[in-house]
Amino acid sequence: MFNATATKDIEGAQFLQWCLSRLQLYWPGYGKARRQVYKRIQKRLHSLGLASLTDYPTYLESHSDEWQRLECCCWILISRFYRDESVFLFLEQEFVPHFARQIYVQGGGAVGCWSLGCAAGEEPDSLSLLWKLRLQDQHPTVRLVILATDVDEQALAHAQRGCYRLSRLRDLPQTWRTEGFDQTSEGDRIKLTFRESVTCVEQDIRQAEPQETFHLILCRYLAFTCFNAPLQSKTLQRTVARMQTGSALVVGNRETLPSGEFGPVPWSEKNGVYRRA
Repeated sequence: MFNATATKDIEGAQFLQWCLSRLQLYWPGYGKARRQVYKRIQKRLHSLGLASLTDYPTYLESHSDEWQRLECCCWILISRFYRDESVFLFLEQEFVPHFARQIYVQGGGAVGCWSLGCAAGEEPDSLSLLWKLRLQDQHPTVRLVILATDVDEQALAHAQRGCYRLSRLRDLPQTWRTEGFDQTSEGDRIKLTFRESVTCVEQDIRQAEPQETFHLILCRYLAFTCFNAPLQSKTLQRTVARMQTGSALVVGNRETLPSGEFGPVPWSEKNGVYRRA
């Protein structure tokens, strides 16, 4: 029996493998998320008046600026608050208090964090909730300052609004949901007091990185999942350059760092958290 869905999936997979290699992205990293990408590409085809995916490569060849639009369709927008609970528990119990004590001994100041590929803001807001609800009272002279960067302008606009569907909050401790959000007709909106420490900036890690250095950098489910090997190495170099001595880099649970590209960097790793010695 003819299966139209299976045929479309095969066509979509073939097209993605073709275009992702040209965008320095990594096909195996897309997994189940590929269907999300298919839908966005199909929507783009409809807006261009193209009948099928087989027409798209020819269009791309004659419209070079279309590659940027295609690239936007290929970003994976799967995120939620408190994603990977074990990671946030480890940060709460060990790393963030460690940095806070260092700052306290120095007379006060800020623990600097960078959420790289922050999507709609769930990750940096989770850090802010963790700090204000669990740790701030223990370190009254210390602040947490979070820079959240992403290449996706629409995702950052969502992060600025700070309003989320309940499904995005399902992993949060119930007390955090109660204390951290107001229920509105649009969804659950994070309270302003938890947004004060978060600054959202549109930035493409493939082209640039922040100027400041950080105690904690989170780069999860982006570079070391979706980028090809050379781009992963370049991203790691850019990231390491923004790390202070003794700072930590957090990657996804199923991600590993590329090695050997820029000389020996001593790491200690636990729960996907790499600490630079």
